[in-house]
Amino acid sequence: MTAASASSELTFPLAALLAEPAGSRRDYAFEGIRLDLGDDLVLAQPVAGHVRVSRTNRGVFLRGSVETALLLECSRCLRPIELALNLALSEEVLPALDIVTGKQLDPAVEPEIARLTDHHELQLEPILREAIQLAEPIAPLCRPDCPGLCAVCGETLETGPHEHDEASLDPRLEALRAFRVDADAETG
Repeated sequence: MTAASASSELTFPLAALLAEPAGSRRDYAFEGIRLDLGDDLVLAQPVAGHVRVSRTNRGVFLRGSVETALLLECSRCLRPIELALNLALSEEVLPALDIVTGKQLDPAVEPEIARLTDHHELQLEPILREAIQLAEPIAPLCRPDCPGLCAVCGETLETGPHEHDEASLDPRLEALRAFRVDADAETG
């Protein structure tokens, strides 16, 4: 699935909903969506989920859930991992045009709030992309107790302790070998 088709599958017409009273709603489901998340992030599974779009006095409010998985690398042992994501969406979206007059509304008034298109369509793709990008962990792990790699040889520490000859230390740093921290003095 190309990015263009993902964009069209995640675009929902809301002109009729905007003409209805506050509290009216529509439900939309999607699955098999492939998104381009940028250079550093890759989906391991297509995006699937559903959203409920409710009419408010200002625009619409969407609430839903999304499931996917990311291809990442363990920050300790550098193995490839697949991280499942189950995300909750909760977002206010305002119209770009006044539904009655057709006059352009000023997006600078509330620039951080998502906007409908000029045709009163909800483009869900940028909202999903941002939610997935924000869910990426800073330091993903293959498992919580991953021992990582040996700092000397680079082999995985999962196989057990590593024995290495004591490397010659730079003579300027030799004095640090005798340095000991008094933990009681540090904590007061």
